[in-house]
Amino acid sequence: MRILMVSDVYFPRVNGVSTSIQTYRTDLQSLGHQCVLVAPGYPGAAPDSDPDIVRIPSRGVPLDPEDRLFVGRRLKEWGAKLQPGDFDVVHIQTPFAAHYAGLKFAKRLAVPVVETYHTYFEHYLHHYMPMVPASWLKALARRWTVSQCHQVDAVISPSRPMAEALKAYGVNTPIEILPTGLPASCFVEGNGDLFRARLGESAKRPIALFVGRVAHEKNIDFLVDMLDQLRKQIPNVLLVIAGEGPAESHLRSLVASRGLNPNVHFIGYLDRKTTLLDCYRAADAFVFASRTETQGLVLLEAMAQGTPVVSTAVMGTADVLAGTTGSLVMPEDAATFANGVARVLTDKALRAELSIGAKQDALKWASRMLAERMARVYQGLTVTPDTVAAEVRAI
Repeated sequence: MRILMVSDVYFPRVNGVSTSIQTYRTDLQSLGHQCVLVAPGYPGAAPDSDPDIVRIPSRGVPLDPEDRLFVGRRLKEWGAKLQPGDFDVVHIQTPFAAHYAGLKFAKRLAVPVVETYHTYFEHYLHHYMPMVPASWLKALARRWTVSQCHQVDAVISPSRPMAEALKAYGVNTPIEILPTGLPASCFVEGNGDLFRARLGESAKRPIALFVGRVAHEKNIDFLVDMLDQLRKQIPNVLLVIAGEGPAESHLRSLVASRGLNPNVHFIGYLDRKTTLLDCYRAADAFVFASRTETQGLVLLEAMAQGTPVVSTAVMGTADVLAGTTGSLVMPEDAATFANGVARVLTDKALRAELSIGAKQDALKWASRMLAERMARVYQGLTVTPDTVAAEVRAI
């Protein structure tokens, strides 16, 4: 099968969407499918080794140095070269320029189009447009989502709660629940001792870890509140924050205002195949409290390294953590959450038990199996597009 993916974001921009695209493309290609990705070019980025990645020139996004906007003329020029028969399906990965370009590509190719709904915009936009009333943004996000979902033949949701939210909005396009799985590389054991040595930390210092985009919607402020409570029980506890993003300056100021600088270490982005695995392995607990995750890949990555998880369970994280034996699910209350983290950090037997369970939990999310399911969704659309509802499992 020949698949054309279109996305407004991809590596070297690090986030869950980039990771999801990379994981699915790798597995789909290993299954014998061609998967061409159209994504923005990034200044200074190394050339792609994969010939099936097409980089379109881009320009900066005002007030957002991490992201890029396609140069519309160049994207249109590339699309004009497409001919019917070049691809069997178009898969849109993001709802901005890529969405509208993907629709045009699919029309030109005369093929079905599917879109993955990665981001829960209802709980996202107000962080970036605080001057607009939250109720207006909520209504706008829902109207925008419904409109876009009704323009495609099938929607991919990374989690059941996200799919249920889409249905509640009024989306009647067929929905398939397909999370992003873990590639085999995630199970390669990291070197936690080496990572601690790089940080200059002893093997005995209790470490809690957050990995993810350092953005307001990740609710990292809550983790700082939690840490303020936690250090009353464990004065030498260290919270490592791995990632970068627009909330970093705010968080550094918040940490300083609480007198928590000795207990927090910001370390930026890490290489997913090496130092990030070491980082997960070095931690005694992985902590997470985002309210907007459509899945929560970092939870799975932590568990694959045997790192116990202490997290709230909202949206996609609820799917990931349901029935797990390697996690403690806590309410969004700083003192209660801190007590849960303290249990993991101080009880060696509990930590060992959760570590074993975490590895077993992660094995259930093998990416190749999920890629096979994705291929069946594509095939259902391309074989009988008029009966897609019978081919795609809707909720």
